[in-house]
Amino acid sequence: MVALDEVVSFTSELIRIDTTNRGDGDCFERPAAEYVAERLAAAGLEPTLLERTPGRTNVVARIPGTDPTADALLVHGHLDVVPAEPADWSVHPFSGEVKDGVVWGRGAVDMKNMDAMILSVVRAWARSGVRPRRDIVLAYTADEEASAIDGSAFLADHHPELFEGCTEGISESGAFTFHAGPGMALYPVGAGERGTGWLKLTAHGRAGHGSKVNRANAVSRLAAAVARIGQHEWPLRITPTVRAALKEIATLHGIDVDVHDEHFDADALLTKLGPAAALVEATVRNSSNPTVLEAGYKVNVIPGQAVAYVDGRMLPGTEDEFRVTLDQLTGPDVDWEFHHREVALQAPVDSPTYAKLRAAVERFDPAGHVVPYCMSGGTDAKQFSRLGITGYGFSPLKLPAGFDYQALFHGVDERVPVDALHFGVRVLDHYLQTA
Repeated sequence: MVALDEVVSFTSELIRIDTTNRGDGDCFERPAAEYVAERLAAAGLEPTLLERTPGRTNVVARIPGTDPTADALLVHGHLDVVPAEPADWSVHPFSGEVKDGVVWGRGAVDMKNMDAMILSVVRAWARSGVRPRRDIVLAYTADEEASAIDGSAFLADHHPELFEGCTEGISESGAFTFHAGPGMALYPVGAGERGTGWLKLTAHGRAGHGSKVNRANAVSRLAAAVARIGQHEWPLRITPTVRAALKEIATLHGIDVDVHDEHFDADALLTKLGPAAALVEATVRNSSNPTVLEAGYKVNVIPGQAVAYVDGRMLPGTEDEFRVTLDQLTGPDVDWEFHHREVALQAPVDSPTYAKLRAAVERFDPAGHVVPYCMSGGTDAKQFSRLGITGYGFSPLKLPAGFDYQALFHGVDERVPVDALHFGVRVLDHYLQTA
């Protein structure tokens, strides 16, 4: 099957195109976008290249379906990747090396593998004359690893006509094998995302000599606020997606629990779920992790201002609580604002689409168990939700035991097994034809 060979070569070749996104606009996705567009055009499609900023290129193409009355489906993947330090890796992160049945390099799981799988399926259809039931809109985006302002946000805000008719979408971070114990292979499908609340904290004080008493020290004020934020224990807030995930995973572990009971203790249940708890534990509450500190310019000078950044994440329906809590934690001497903010998402797990996603995976791994889960972070589905598109995380991979897929996101020695790519092509092909 040509598609199985192509998905490996496409993944490798896309990895070799360095699309490192360092933030603040420092990225150049155009070569990868042109690579994708050329292969879509060779499959008979008419890809459109769009840029908000020169070099920050997006690709959109539409595959007409056989049923003009059906809603369209968005299938999207991003072309940028996070930075990688070659000295830390076993192979060069942009080599795209294929060895011992594994493709190595930055983007192998996040998410040039899915980009390649989509390409492979579409080109296989072109060779065999397959048409999907519903229109499928393909979007390869820039800037997902930063603010998405040059990518999905730009497309959603300025080119909504390209997504006309799209009601649902699939993209990264779902339908990968999670080994929860001997003989228990889970396939978590993304049906929600925590909202993004990246924060900028600013403390003001009185500048002065480092040897003098200063009870209005901006650094001290900031440090105290950052410590309070970092140590804060956020309360449990169980969303419908997480509740469904806990119920299904508990049942698979032989645990009978009423997740709708007002006295239900999610923390207590998590202690009984073994490795599977990792799928859920980050999404039963909000979070706020300090990540950056900026203050001062000389050891004997007290600065008049200090700044910190915090990675905050909010569950659906909790933003008001998040804001009030941050007001309390920062206190009267530190101001805070959203440096970057995006909505939390939920997708129904009792929908026909979720049922078809489940069926597609279980067709090719009948021993696997598809379960819903909420992503702790975010994807381009946030921006596309502005167009009324409900997003699911679905980039299928069948992975061997001991392969820590989630740790490889933004990690060292990112890689993906060739067999996993082949599985993904088969599952995607089946799902997209039946969607």
